[in-house]
Amino acid sequence: MTDDTAPIIVELVPLAAPVPKASAPLGEMQYRSDSWTPQEVRTLRQLFTDDIPLLEISEALGRGLQGVRDKVCTLGLRRHSTRPWSELEDHELIQTYGQEPAATIAARLGRSCGAVYTRAAILGLSEQAAPAWTPWEDAQLRAGFAADIPTAQVALIIGRPHAGVYSRAGKLGIKHASSPKGWTNAEIERAIELVQAGHTYTQIGVILGTEGFAIRTKSSLQALMQRTGQGKGWGRVWMPEEDELLIKAYRENASLTPLRNRLGRSVFSIRWRAEYLNLRGTHARSKGWRLGPDWSEADEAWLRRDYGKTPTPELARQMGRTRAAIFTRANILGLVHEGRQRWTPDHLAALRIAHEHGISLADLAAALGREAGALHKYAAKQGLIFGRRPRWPQPPTLADILNLPEAAKGKGEG
Repeated sequence: MTDDTAPIIVELVPLAAPVPKASAPLGEMQYRSDSWTPQEVRTLRQLFTDDIPLLEISEALGRGLQGVRDKVCTLGLRRHSTRPWSELEDHELIQTYGQEPAATIAARLGRSCGAVYTRAAILGLSEQAAPAWTPWEDAQLRAGFAADIPTAQVALIIGRPHAGVYSRAGKLGIKHASSPKGWTNAEIERAIELVQAGHTYTQIGVILGTEGFAIRTKSSLQALMQRTGQGKGWGRVWMPEEDELLIKAYRENASLTPLRNRLGRSVFSIRWRAEYLNLRGTHARSKGWRLGPDWSEADEAWLRRDYGKTPTPELARQMGRTRAAIFTRANILGLVHEGRQRWTPDHLAALRIAHEHGISLADLAAALGREAGALHKYAAKQGLIFGRRPRWPQPPTLADILNLPEAAKGKGEG
């Protein structure tokens, strides 16, 4: 783990409050008895760093809870807390989530933006429309892009969707230090949206082309997602709220893909955590781990109709899936490719006879009407290694190979 991906980062750069310009000399202000003393501020910082709940901090300082929250927000304190949420915090989150930026709510509650988003998911809250960006969020965005921090981590720090980060960067006219050449912020934003929607890289490349962007290859899209840090968790400690959200997804047999995107975790991180929580094997839907689009009845009917009749690469392109996905689903459905011959007893006998009598693999493939590469793999599985052998002047037929033992026997008798 490198320094720029530290697991407890909740702020990249502090945002100083603007200093108002005085139009005239200020008069002496009367001392307020409720003013914060330097000692109180130091105590507040220390207790906050020790992850003490705000209610206990207010009791220790002899101040009101709202006053402590306001001071925490003014000082810009944030923490990656593992403290349980109180009823008061839940109530405030329900009242303000979707109305204010997550960064503002996190600052007021003294929590990270990731904790706010996770708790909102547990409470079933959603944003009707994204609130306006704050100067603090813009400052984190500029600092993260300039420092070459993965955009997925920047999004988690400021509490915004991954695609929304690129949308805002485009409006601010800034580009990430690792952005590949030729890619625009709008194109990257759209590609991330399609990935989070469950489309495959092959399908995304076609969609981008139809929407007026450049047609991208699977390898270029994969490299882009690696650069942006899509789906990486950077070794962050799991919060109790994240565990609760994972348990809820298993209990309700919900798809885990939206959960992976929301938490900024990798597939393997979620799998390992599920095993730690003894959740493995309890998900009723095997497609809960699926990263690509689910197979509908119409898709399966299409596959049954065209599998083996349309070349597999072309069929994969038409269906917007990978060749591996086509082969895997065909196996599940028990489909047999029409271009693949079954191994008959004669073909199996010819394979053994050809190996014993020094016939080359190319001659055997021609006699059986099979591809040499596929034949080589099958023979290797049977423990038959042909190696380099001379070819016959006239390629033998299947009957010629099957008659070799009889011919050899006749020569022996003669």
